[in-house]
Amino acid sequence: MNAQLIAQRLNLPIKKIENTLSLLAEGATIPFIARYRKEATGSLDEVDIAEIQRENRSIEEMEKRRESILHSIEEQGKLSEELRRRIENAVDLNELEDLYLPYKRKRKTRASVAREKGLEPLAQAIFAQNNDRLESLAAPFLNDQVPDVEEALQGARDIIAEWINEDERARQSTRSAFHREAVIYSKVAKGKETEGDKYRDYFDWSEPLKKCPSHRLLAMRRGEEEGILRLIIKPDEEVLLGRLERHFVKGSGPAAQQVKSALTDSYDRLLAPSIETEFRQSSKERADKEAIEVFAVNLRQLLLAAPLGERRIMGIDPGFRTGCKVVCLDASGNLLHNDTVYPHPPQSDVWMAKNILQSLIDRFETEAIAVGNGTAGRETMDVLMSMDFGRPVQIFMVNEAGASIYSASEAGREEFPTQDITVRGAVSIGRRLMDPLAELVKIDPKSIGVGQYQHDVSQPLLKEMLDQVVESCVNSVGIQLNTASKHLLTHVSGLGPVLAQNIVEYRRENGPFRSRKELRKVPRLGDKAFEQCAGFLRIREGEHLLDNTAVHPESYPVVERMAKDLHCTVDALAQQPELRQKIDLQKYVSDKVGLPTLQDILKELAKPGLDPRGQARAFEFDRSIKSIDDLRIGMVLPGIVNNITNFGAFVDIGIKNSGLVHVSQLANRFVKNPAEVVSLHQEVMAKVIDIDLARGRVQLSLKEV
Repeated sequence: MNAQLIAQRLNLPIKKIENTLSLLAEGATIPFIARYRKEATGSLDEVDIAEIQRENRSIEEMEKRRESILHSIEEQGKLSEELRRRIENAVDLNELEDLYLPYKRKRKTRASVAREKGLEPLAQAIFAQNNDRLESLAAPFLNDQVPDVEEALQGARDIIAEWINEDERARQSTRSAFHREAVIYSKVAKGKETEGDKYRDYFDWSEPLKKCPSHRLLAMRRGEEEGILRLIIKPDEEVLLGRLERHFVKGSGPAAQQVKSALTDSYDRLLAPSIETEFRQSSKERADKEAIEVFAVNLRQLLLAAPLGERRIMGIDPGFRTGCKVVCLDASGNLLHNDTVYPHPPQSDVWMAKNILQSLIDRFETEAIAVGNGTAGRETMDVLMSMDFGRPVQIFMVNEAGASIYSASEAGREEFPTQDITVRGAVSIGRRLMDPLAELVKIDPKSIGVGQYQHDVSQPLLKEMLDQVVESCVNSVGIQLNTASKHLLTHVSGLGPVLAQNIVEYRRENGPFRSRKELRKVPRLGDKAFEQCAGFLRIREGEHLLDNTAVHPESYPVVERMAKDLHCTVDALAQQPELRQKIDLQKYVSDKVGLPTLQDILKELAKPGLDPRGQARAFEFDRSIKSIDDLRIGMVLPGIVNNITNFGAFVDIGIKNSGLVHVSQLANRFVKNPAEVVSLHQEVMAKVIDIDLARGRVQLSLKEV
């Protein structure tokens, strides 16, 4: 049943979904299924598998709600066979909740008070609209609690208003009108004009809700939460009320007028607020999903940035008053030395700073320098660029977003318990150059600074999506088993914190792993965990060449058969393309191994141990530009894309604030999604088209550059 529903929603073959759900139920991870079970899933990618998992969870949650509703109505003794059938056949949550609404236990309402006064029969008589003698209808209900006719009629209208609100057709009609015609209105709250200046664009704003982009909706909602804006979502009320009147109001007599009055009250007080809440929630969910997807794409590109590799690095966390924190790392990222230099105001001791830096570079045989791109970053780069180190030393500016978070984190304290947080920050900057992925996995993705409104979106959904991205990136690159930190190992398919710690301890006690099969000796790492993790862990210079590839150990026998059939070794297969060209893959297809897996094996044999991320390259900004004051409209400057949102891309041009390239300025054509045109870390030439000194904002364009 679940597979069929998911197939309809995602437009995927049901067999692929059934097999995927079966693998997930057995405890397989998304990266493992996508990489090593292509035959079962028809080569579904990680995005499709994650969507199947989410849809399945959504269906299961709805089934729990369905059971809860059936149980509640049955307890009340009101569950007819017809109602049961309709509840069991309901296909979405709104339909289910509409069916339950009349039976839902409510707190005290105006209608319940009227019922307690015995006015329900009067409401039924008026709602029937076949007797217009209202005073004679109301007379039998007058008593101490209902002293006059008007109070009796008011109570009856309150009951009718609740009936209309609980009517399925009324709710569906209202919902349809909201879906087609709802407009979101934003107004500034009285007296908040000055305080809310940053929301000025939304002081008097309206647009169709279904066309409102996620970034605008989230901005307006944040303004509302801060008490600056007032938001209303509504369709054309006059048209909608006309539709509802045609359904509920019969004629124009006194009874019909009472129903019409109850209808207006029901719409204003119950129906519209209820459906508006639904659409507030659904539009927020849509905006969250879009914003999280942008964040996920950016995070993936950031995590998969090219590493410099195992080099001796100097990491510098720049600063003015407090100086520049300098650390020297060995090729494995271990801290060898730390110091502080003061080349910038107020001390401005450039001569001493250069002497110390040169001495450290010589002493620790530094091969590359990583400079944080925050405060004093450009000035520190200028000092370094003016030095002659006496041998080749590459200089890189590194995005330091989140380094301070790592410095104060449990991971930072665990690695460097005796060091100052500024030293930890400089180490993080240096290690990011060596291997961005290995270092960034230690930081909460929300703190890396490559999203939009990440603190406004659903935090559970954001965490789930970003955790999946981190896991996907770690497993797509492959992790060196003998050098990976506990934090990195935690994200490997099938491991987690306990097994990651056990691997590190085993490595410490027994020395480097010599083969993947040795993983089976790690405490608590059983067959299932080995199956899930082994293909994503690499052993450089291990006993078996395939241990440094993405070929899973379960496929080693197939590769060994290939080598045997060609009368050569597995190493020779990897080294000699002409041997691989002789392989007839059809010969090795079986009920367990299909063409997709065999094709992946050949690709791996062609590049054993190759890092798919490439290698980092140094980038140089325009040296004449130090701050926003140096900019002039019309300048064309080199820059690096450092964030992508739905409304455009931000480009670092070497000053404190990144410049915005609005989506309309990305290309000489219509661009729907900025990610179609630019990617994170992309080097671009950007033209300055506007400078707002007061707000520190720069507008850039990539058109005709």
